[in-house]
Amino acid sequence: MKPLPERLIHPRDEIMQTMERIYQYRMTTTSGGNISIREANSDIWITPARVDKGGLRRDDIVCIHANGQVEGRHQPSSEFLFHQAVYEARPELRAVVHAHPVALVASSLCRQAPDTRLLHQARYVCGEVGIAKYALPGSPALAAEISQTFRRGFSCVILENHGVVVGGEDLSQAFQRFETLEFTGKTIIKARMLGPIRYLTDAEIELPRSAAKPLPPFVRPAATSEEKELRRQLVEFVRRGYRQRLLISTEGSFSARLADGSFLITPCRVDRHTVDIDDLVLVHDGAAEEGKRPSRASHNHAAIYRRHPTIRAIVNAYTVNATAFSVTGTPLDSRTIPESYVFLRHVGRLPFGPQFTDSEMVAARVSPERPSLIMENDGVLVCGDSVLNAFDRLEVLEATAEAIINTRHLGAITPMEDAVVAELERVFLS
Repeated sequence: MKPLPERLIHPRDEIMQTMERIYQYRMTTTSGGNISIREANSDIWITPARVDKGGLRRDDIVCIHANGQVEGRHQPSSEFLFHQAVYEARPELRAVVHAHPVALVASSLCRQAPDTRLLHQARYVCGEVGIAKYALPGSPALAAEISQTFRRGFSCVILENHGVVVGGEDLSQAFQRFETLEFTGKTIIKARMLGPIRYLTDAEIELPRSAAKPLPPFVRPAATSEEKELRRQLVEFVRRGYRQRLLISTEGSFSARLADGSFLITPCRVDRHTVDIDDLVLVHDGAAEEGKRPSRASHNHAAIYRRHPTIRAIVNAYTVNATAFSVTGTPLDSRTIPESYVFLRHVGRLPFGPQFTDSEMVAARVSPERPSLIMENDGVLVCGDSVLNAFDRLEVLEATAEAIINTRHLGAITPMEDAVVAELERVFLS
């Protein structure tokens, strides 16, 4: 594996910013969770004990030096022992995240690790998930249980009746594993309300990487005002999508087409929370701008743009509720409320595989008249005639999926009648 780039941000700031992100998205509570970073000299920086996680400041972060000396205004987290034990068990790890996100707490209560074979990206990011037996929080016994599980090669570990611990080669990787695992856990819970869940085989998990075809590079010309404006719009909506949990840090591709037929697309392996205008990749005539790596979805987006000239923006996303449909055989019927049908029409379905091997098949499954597609075990794809239109459709698709799942708790779904659908088509879609 390629070494991770050096992090130049101070450990205090990196820990503070990551905990702020975890707390903001309700993946821990005011009193719950802790984060640490181990430096090359074996100093460990860690969140403090009994300090509000929603108001953490950089000078709250505590440093435990390699000689045992404690530096800081507070005592270190009461869970410091297991952080230290994880680093001893796995010397290559440089960061640990522990928190109590609700889906993973649910897994810890029934003592079942989420199966990351649900999604190829989850398996790639998180690997297989281990389970550590319960022991008293902060105790040497808990530290021993957790470190033994990490020693067996797991980087994500469910703690019985407690939560989750995740390690990474840096804090960015640890956070991405943590967030991706929580997303996987949420999706499994929602999918079980719909029906039997389909998990991927080893060959299917490997397919996205074995079938990958990198685009050749080209030297990008000076950006036009049109391109600059489109970069601004894409970044705005990618960040909004992340804030609204329509995208996660490790997954989601958004592109928009320029007048000359080229298009801008989100990069591969760049955190969707921090993506900026300079990160976006220009793709022109089958080549990507030099020095950048575009999303793996670039081939599919290019094929869709070639086939459908009026489509101007495309988004791939892993949204919890719509992805729950993608991992089950349950169809998503958009005949729920007028907005859903008008925006989504008939939602298509693509079996797992063609999105990596047959872009033309993907392009044939969508159109301006059928702009939404469930991709088996790979989230959703939505098209629009603008960035705003594509994003709006994504929001409607996720809201529709959530409403249908919620209806399972209330009673049988009554879709709109054929006459109602025909009227909507006549008034809004003709």
